[in-house]
Amino acid sequence: MIVASVTEAPGHMAALNVLSRDRLCEVFNVSPGELIDILGWAMENPQEPTFAQSGPVLENSQESVALSKLPIPHHYREDRGRYMSASIVIAEYEGQRNVSFHRQFLRDDSHVVARLVPRHLRTMLDSARKNGDTIPIAIVNGCDPVVLLAAAMSFEEHIDELTVASTLHERFYGKPLPMVTLANGIPVPANAEYAMAAEITLEDDDEAPYVDITGTLDDERIEPVFQIHSVHYRNDPIFHALIPAEAEHKALMGLPRAPTIKAAVSKVTNCHDVHMTEGGCGWLSAVVSITPDSTEDGRNSIHAALNGHRSMKSVTIVDKDIDVSDPVRVEWALMTRWQPDQDTIILSGQKGSSLDPSRNEDGTTSKIGYDATLSPEIDRTPYTSVQ
Repeated sequence: MIVASVTEAPGHMAALNVLSRDRLCEVFNVSPGELIDILGWAMENPQEPTFAQSGPVLENSQESVALSKLPIPHHYREDRGRYMSASIVIAEYEGQRNVSFHRQFLRDDSHVVARLVPRHLRTMLDSARKNGDTIPIAIVNGCDPVVLLAAAMSFEEHIDELTVASTLHERFYGKPLPMVTLANGIPVPANAEYAMAAEITLEDDDEAPYVDITGTLDDERIEPVFQIHSVHYRNDPIFHALIPAEAEHKALMGLPRAPTIKAAVSKVTNCHDVHMTEGGCGWLSAVVSITPDSTEDGRNSIHAALNGHRSMKSVTIVDKDIDVSDPVRVEWALMTRWQPDQDTIILSGQKGSSLDPSRNEDGTTSKIGYDATLSPEIDRTPYTSVQ
């Protein structure tokens, strides 16, 4: 972890490299596989947070907003400028709430330009703009990891991510997530380091270039402008500023996808573990372990896994005896249990990820799956490592 002081804002600090999969598992006292199962369980069992009149995040308030004095970093020289990279956005419109990550370019002291991918918040914004409405939001920084993990989740149907965070909070700390409400009516975690009352305006502006999770420059686009009306923060606050494309970024993006992949694969066979790989940037590639009941379970698992995380480009299916987090063992399984012409599935014209610089101009890509499992009918002795 890196902690740095910022002289422009006395008492304010910035922390980087705070979260990783290993550190999260150590703090929560669970294994990586157990953490995936707990995240999946929380998705299926959301519960409401609790509300208080006040909390640490409201210890200090500034109505005269000066974002440039906060420890918001300029990560790479290739970036457009200073970015909030680990802040979440809590939005409410027409009775629905959404909590999600969006990188935010610091345009001036009271405005940021945020990259909104075509998911729930973008849909809410499109609906609001058709009605000529702005959307009240909160920009929150320095949340508990359970909130960050929930904010990184995505669902086929609408689920309030704060209710998933509250379930995780109950599981790990023994009580629901405590919340306070800002003046614009948006609830925020009471123990966050920073909370900014804001709105998504009717204005758009230039956003990016920006070094994203692949370590490559994401494209310049026209994106929505957020206006910040007030800033609230704890005494001696610590601003969370993850480094794009590093381990913390990959953990926060990738970990919440593993439960959806596991749930999808579990519908077709016995799924044990899922690992979003480092080389796949924690987003584009995964290794999945199963115990097949039939010769087709490996191939069926490939299709299920790709459907479970549609941004994924490559998946490798292995048997339970292979450690999915060990790239050497995974490659060993491929070299000893996989035949390229029989055990490979290639799909063309698939929906791709906007983070993949090799995608086609229309946004599509091809995808590949490797079946490195053994048929349940064969003698496993020749395929079993004696080391």
